Amino acid sequence: MSSCIEVIGNRIESSIFGFFAKVGGFIGHRPKLTIALSILLTIVCGAGFTQWTTESRPEKLWVPQDTQAEQETELYQDYFDSNIRFNNLLVQTSSSSNNNNVLTKEVLVQAMELHTVLQTKTSTVSVNGVDETNTLLTLCAKGGFGCTSSTPEEEAEEERGDICDCFLTGILGAWNFDLNLLEQDDDVITTLNTKLPQDQLVSLLGNPTIENDQVTAAEAFSLTIFLEGRLEIINNAESDPLNDAWEEQVFLATAIAVSSSSSNDYPLLKVDYIAARSFNDEFGNAITGDLALVNISYIVVFLFLGATLGNSIRCGKNRDSRWTMSLAALVTVGLSLGAGFGISSLAGLFFGPVHSLLPFILIGIGVDDAFVIVNAFNRERFEKKVGSSSSSSSKQKSEEEEDNHNNNNKNSNNNNNNNET
Repeated sequence: MSSCIEVIGNRIESSIFGFFAKVGGFIGHRPKLTIALSILLTIVCGAGFTQWTTESRPEKLWVPQDTQAEQETELYQDYFDSNIRFNNLLVQTSSSSNNNNVLTKEVLVQAMELHTVLQTKTSTVSVNGVDETNTLLTLCAKGGFGCTSSTPEEEAEEERGDICDCFLTGILGAWNFDLNLLEQDDDVITTLNTKLPQDQLVSLLGNPTIENDQVTAAEAFSLTIFLEGRLEIINNAESDPLNDAWEEQVFLATAIAVSSSSSNDYPLLKVDYIAARSFNDEFGNAITGDLALVNISYIVVFLFLGATLGNSIRCGKNRDSRWTMSLAALVTVGLSLGAGFGISSLAGLFFGPVHSLLPFILIGIGVDDAFVIVNAFNRERFEKKVGSSSSSSSKQKSEEEEDNHNNNNKNSNNNNNNNET
C-alpha cells in the first residue's frame, strides 16, 4: 500500500507530466503559431531594454546594500573625499648606459627633461561637447610636498615654480623640478643628501648604496604624480574624462615613448610605469580580445550540433534538416536571453560583470535540451517504425497461414473426391 507522500508525489508528477504533454501537443500541432508567439513575446519583453542600466562600482556590486557599514563609509567620504589618482614612474638606466647608477648628473638631467615634458605637455578631451585642454599644473593634487628648501632664506632666494604647488614625490624635488637648477649643480650627490633627509631619500631609491653615512649611488628611483580626482557617476559607472585623457595622452604616451627601443631622446633611461587607468586599460583590452573568441564559440557550437545530430542540409517538401534545427537551437537561446534581460531591466535590475556569463550558461542548457529533444524524437520514430514493421509482418504471416489453410482444405477435398471415385 502506497504512503501518503508517495500518493502526493505521484499526483504532482502526473500533473507536471500532463501539463507539459499538453504544451508539447500544442507546439507539435501548431509549430508556426508557436514560433510566432515566441518571437512576439521576446519583442514585448525586449521593451524592458529602455530601462537598461549597468553597474561597475565595486561598492555597489560586492558590498551588501543598506547596511551600517555602507552608511558609515558614505558619511566618511562626504567629509573626507580621498579621490586621488596615482601615477608612478620607476626610472632606471638603460642597457646603453655604462653603469646602473641613476644618481649621476647625466641620468638625472634626462630624467628632469622627461619630467618637464610631463609638466608642460597638454591633453585635450571633449566634455559635454566642449573641448577642454589641461596640463599637469591644472590637474595635479595640491599639496606642495615635492619641492624642498632648507631654510626660509633659501626659499626666498630660489625660484619655486607653480609645479611646487603640486603633490609630487621624487628625488628631482631637490632641485624643485627645475632643469636649470639641476644643470647648474656641480655636485648632485651633496645636494641630494643635503636637501632630503636620509630616510626619505632612501625610501625614494631602489637598492641605494650608503657610504660614510651618505647615499652615493642607487639602481633606480621612483617619481610619483598625484592627480586630483574628478569622478562623475554616469549610468552607474565612474568616469573621470579629464584625468583619463591626461594619463593617456601625456603620461602613458611619454612613458611608452621612453620605453620604445627607437627612442633617442632619453638614451640613458629605462622606465617602468603605471597609471590610475592602467588596470581598466588592460582589463578592457583583454575583454575586447575575448569578444572574437565568443563569436567563434557560437560557430563551434553550431558546427558541433549539426555534425552530432546528423543529416546534411535538405530542402523541399517532407525534408528535415538537423543543421537547420541546430541553428534554431541557438536562435532559441538568443530569444531567451533577450526576453530574460528585458524582464530584468523592466524590474529595475542592473547588468553587472557576472551577468556576462549567462550567454555561455544558456548555450550549454540549450544545446543539452536540443540533444534530449532529438533523441526523444528519434526514439519515437523508431518505435513507430518497429510497430509498423511488426504489424505488417503479422498481417503477412496471417495471410500466409490463411492461404496454407485454404490450400490444405482444397487438397483434402480433392483426396476425398478421389476416394469416392
